[in-house]
Amino acid sequence: MPAAHPTAPTTATATVTSVPPEADHWSLADFEASLTSVAPATLRAYRSDLESFTDWTNRLEIDGPESITRLVLRRYIAHLASRGLARRTIARKASSIRRYFAWLTRTGRLAVDPSAGLSAPGSTGRLPRVLRDDELTIVLDNPPGKVADDPPAVRSRDDAVLELLYGSGLRVSELCGLKPEDLDLPRRRVVVWGKGSKQRVVPLSPPACDALEQWLGHGRRVLATADSPADAVFLNRKGGRMGTRDVRRLLDRRSPSPTHPHALRHTFATHLLDGGADLRAVQELLGHADLSTTQHYTHVSKERLRNVVDATHPRA
Repeated sequence: MPAAHPTAPTTATATVTSVPPEADHWSLADFEASLTSVAPATLRAYRSDLESFTDWTNRLEIDGPESITRLVLRRYIAHLASRGLARRTIARKASSIRRYFAWLTRTGRLAVDPSAGLSAPGSTGRLPRVLRDDELTIVLDNPPGKVADDPPAVRSRDDAVLELLYGSGLRVSELCGLKPEDLDLPRRRVVVWGKGSKQRVVPLSPPACDALEQWLGHGRRVLATADSPADAVFLNRKGGRMGTRDVRRLLDRRSPSPTHPHALRHTFATHLLDGGADLRAVQELLGHADLSTTQHYTHVSKERLRNVVDATHPRA
């Protein structure tokens, strides 16, 4: 395992903001301060979810967590459903509430956790589609004509971004957060800082190494300005650190049809499984803490299932 990153992501406590005085009795600020291992985006989601919940309870004249019962929580979940929110959104809000009340109980602020076992509608389970071979060829090697007018530096950067997303299965946020010292091109590997500041080492494909060498050796210096962050591998057209929206716009230009950047990560995992990769190996490459996440995330093609039966079943 590589040595600790010299400038590992700061803990969530650095981004905690104050809460309104009327919310103090909910101990929201203390709860946020306890979330020292979550990513900033996750912290913002917790804050938003819990502020929405306490706003709703205030309208019911419930002034603190000690007045919350399981029935109240079930009414809140029903309220969210009545607003037409997506199942995935409701499930996330329920998860935030469970973590909050578990913390209240663990720290002695509540004697009983009213959220224990609180259920919410499951997500639809829909996954990004797997790109077809011809679509991948267009995205990676033969982009639409409108890309021909892009400056060489931009084309070099885009090639490297897409090769990393598909060739190594990185999350877009992981790619945007890469630093030069995370890359080890001679040994064809990259150190990735995933959710909760968890570190993993992922192989780099030969095309990704070639694209990165072109970008870092030539393209980056063209887009860089005096204010460009020295610790950012990828820069946007203005010379700032590349963000997730920049990646989305990049893919919109390169793809022949609407494609979410996460579809490249999903295609990476699917192609590994279709090629016979072990599920736990894919779990490690994707950075999933739980194998069940990988099982839901990946798609095993009908062709591979047929091949497994043909190769292993005595009556096949």
